[in-house]
Amino acid sequence: MKWEDRVHERNLVRWAADKPEVVVFSADLTNSTEIGLFKEKYPDRFYSFGMTEQNMMSAAGGMAREGFTPFVHTFAVFMYRRALDQIEMSIAYPNLKVRIVGFLPGITTPGGASHQAINDIGVLRTVPNMTILETGDATEVESVLDVAQSIDGPVYIRQLRGLIPRLFKEPMKFGKSRTLSKGSDVTLITSGIMTLEALKVIEPLKKRGVSIHHLHVSTHKPFTDETVLEAIENSKYGVITMENHTTIGGLGSAVAELMAENAIPKKLIRIGLRDTYAHGGSREYLMKYYQIDAISLVRAVERLFGETLSITEDDLVEPQVEVVEQVQKVEDL
Repeated sequence: MKWEDRVHERNLVRWAADKPEVVVFSADLTNSTEIGLFKEKYPDRFYSFGMTEQNMMSAAGGMAREGFTPFVHTFAVFMYRRALDQIEMSIAYPNLKVRIVGFLPGITTPGGASHQAINDIGVLRTVPNMTILETGDATEVESVLDVAQSIDGPVYIRQLRGLIPRLFKEPMKFGKSRTLSKGSDVTLITSGIMTLEALKVIEPLKKRGVSIHHLHVSTHKPFTDETVLEAIENSKYGVITMENHTTIGGLGSAVAELMAENAIPKKLIRIGLRDTYAHGGSREYLMKYYQIDAISLVRAVERLFGETLSITEDDLVEPQVEVVEQVQKVEDL
């Protein structure tokens, strides 16, 4: 596994080369959302709206009606908080092919409550016609564009930026989770950056006799993967969800709904922000402070088992990564 920098920026330019219908919108955060290279390569397909996110969404709906496919880029909070009415009325209600690319999901930014998208999935899951995708590594950052483009309707992409790991070899598949390990004691369902965090504890748990069935989810809506349902049904002790989001409305809620609708009487533990805004700080600090880190996952497994497994931070297995040169850009938060 290796870390790669500004994957979306390079990939978007390559991917859009033979797609003249694809246009890119910016809301005064061009470099921070990794579209500066697109602006240089295809200036006639790039539109800068300044800090007018509501206008940008309405314009995206208008251009989609004319046959273009707008890829709207800004920080996620500035989309679903500021421009929700325009997203619903100008894009989702007429079911138009607009791709909303939202950056800084959850606690991936030290910017605090004003910049952390902690409930974006919960809000947008309630919007009719909206498909919701989330990337968890460099391969998914690249392949999410093909998945989004295959959807005949609006898509929200919970996107990663900057230095990100490459965990997977196979591209993202719409509506399909990835099976990262197989087991029957506990079903673990993770998404986004939480998958990398969860991988730190799989081996220590196995050494203590805990069999983990680990699934990585990239399609939040529709949430209809039979693999997830089967894994939940086969878990002996229960289910754990782990998300970079509040526990209300996101992955944990989707799993709870799935279990209720299928009458599955299993214990469910949801790891995520618990009805709180997060303050500023590093990702590592915030994950530990809000108990959404690897050790918190160990404690959740202990709750299901009803016993202490004696796993400490010293026992965690850090994924082996190859660090690559980082490209510095302005505007970062």
